[in-house]
Amino acid sequence: MVCGGFTCSKNALCSLNVVYILVGLLLIGVAAWGKEFGIVSSIHIIGGVIAVGFFLLLIAIVGLIGAIHHHQVMLFFYMIILFLVFLVQFGVSCSCLAMNQDQQEKLLNSTWSLMSNNTKGELEGRLDCCGLLNNTLGQRQFTQDWFSCNAPCKDRRNCYTCGTMMLQHATEALKILGGVGLFFSFTEILGVWLAVRYRNQKDPRANPSAFL
Repeated sequence: MVCGGFTCSKNALCSLNVVYILVGLLLIGVAAWGKEFGIVSSIHIIGGVIAVGFFLLLIAIVGLIGAIHHHQVMLFFYMIILFLVFLVQFGVSCSCLAMNQDQQEKLLNSTWSLMSNNTKGELEGRLDCCGLLNNTLGQRQFTQDWFSCNAPCKDRRNCYTCGTMMLQHATEALKILGGVGLFFSFTEILGVWLAVRYRNQKDPRANPSAFL
């Protein structure tokens, strides 16, 4: 059977979904490990990572079962959902790659305002910093954060702001995140293409007159 045939399409689609299952399990495992060892205590971050991992796992299982049984309905919903995921992930990845420093500061400010005081305190303790950004727009928030800050650097009177420390690595991190997301988005469009092609191929082991 040549690589463009039924068996090759089936094996390629199954392999791709096995990779997605492993990635989904990895996301769930990393989130649980981070919570267990106290690396991340925010229930929103943990819940978000687990939700993404579970969603990817669910989609991959649907695609794998559809590929194994050549199930037309499951393959149809699989390629529709995977295409929507591709659109979202492609847009987010391009946004990460195109984000400049001003946009990064706005993103940090909006994220910081959504954090609980416990999460802020944990971040300040781990990075040994106080407050987000000591600028005109965030002066009031910075003053509040400074008085509630318990980082070791405060006793030494030699503290950097957390925003300054995070922005030092934000550009590199966004490039890596955008690049990885862009790479996986193209594997998703590959999965859509494989699903469409495989769905329209006849199973040579089935009744030749029975298609769809």
